[in-house]
Order: sequence, then C-alpha cells, then structure tokens
Amino acid sequence: MTWLAILILAVLLAIATREWLVLRARQRQRGLLRRWPIRKIPGGTSDTEAWILAVLAKDARRLFEFGTCTGKTAYLWARNQPAGGTVITLTLAPHQLDTYQSVSGDDRTAEAYARQESQVTRFLYTGTEVEDRVVQLYGDSKRFDETPYVGSCDVVFVDGSHAYSYVVSDTEKALRMVRPGGLVLWHDYSTDCPGVFRALNRLTRRLPLVHIRGTTLVAYRNNNAATARNQ
Repeated sequence: MTWLAILILAVLLAIATREWLVLRARQRQRGLLRRWPIRKIPGGTSDTEAWILAVLAKDARRLFEFGTCTGKTAYLWARNQPAGGTVITLTLAPHQLDTYQSVSGDDRTAEAYARQESQVTRFLYTGTEVEDRVVQLYGDSKRFDETPYVGSCDVVFVDGSHAYSYVVSDTEKALRMVRPGGLVLWHDYSTDCPGVFRALNRLTRRLPLVHIRGTTLVAYRNNNAATARNQ
C-alpha cells in the first residue's frame, strides 16, 4: 500500500470517527467537548409510549397509575377504555410535599423532579368529557395502602418518583395490585434515571421483564394466578 493510499484511508477513518462521535454526542445531548447548555430531564411519555398506553386501555376496566404528573396518561386511558371503566391515579398534592420520604442513597435529582411534578393542580383530563372516569388520589406513594386494589387492576403504570426507594416501593405494591393476566409497566428505564434502571435490573432476576424496543417502557405480565396473593 502506497503512502498516498494510507493517507486517504487515515482521512476517511478520521471523518467516520468524527461523525460517530457527533452522533453519540447528539444522542447524549452533549457537544464534542461539553454538554449542551439546556439540560435534558426525564419524564413525559413519547408519542410511541403514549400510543402503547392508549392501546392497552382498550380492554382494561381498571387502570392504576403511580405518578399523575400532568394527567396525560390518565386522560388517554379514560378516553380509550371501555364504558364503565375507571382510571385511578396517585400523586402528591402541592401542600403535601413535606411528606416525601427520601432515604440515604436516593438520587436527589429524582426527588427534585418528583417535587416539581407534584406542583400541578389542573390536569389534562380536568374539565373534559372523561373527567368523571378518573379517580384522583393524593398522597405519598410509600404511605399508600394498596389493599383495596390487590389483584384487581388490569394495568398498573409505575411512573412516580424515580428515586430508587420509591421505584422499589411502588413496584412491590403494583405487583400485588395487578390481576392475574394483567400488566405492570414502568416508565423511564434508562441510565438517565439511575433509580429506575437499578431497580428494574434487580427485579429482572426474579421476574421475566421485557423492554419494549424504541421506548423506555418495561413490561411484566402476571401469568401466575398466585402472584397477587404471594407478593
């Protein structure tokens, strides 16, 4: 190989490497040398995720959500579920922020986002024709008593605080609440949300979880009739 061919190959390799670095930087919201000035935050379902959640409501009469946020999921569920169905959604009210139970090792960024999302007082379903299908609950999810819902929910969506201790607590309650044959879903399975990422990676050691391609959703179907009694 001549020196000219080697030089051309080196230039092509350098260009390809730079393009790859630029692509990776864009995916991670970074420049080649520093982060973008506007930071990326977790939260909010994508169009694909919202479509999946809406479709799941088609045959679901009781749906439960940890983490109301803007009420987007509650609204989509109420619009798409069968007549007579109910959506139950849980969030902290603005005056309840002091009840948030942070523990050592939790991600403080996740706590800050949870507090921020709990400032919403008017939800997307408020004032719509499906508002009467939505049961809005207020309170800290760690103190929430799931007993009335055990083994009765068609779909449970875990999307509250992304702090590790909250993901674990909400998950254990969700697994008791889901009916045999029902689904539990988690949002924001990503390294950007270390509490969710860590909790689900540990959970998959004992349950057959699936990560839905092209989304940050993870799902589990309760195929064990005894699960609701034994969790």
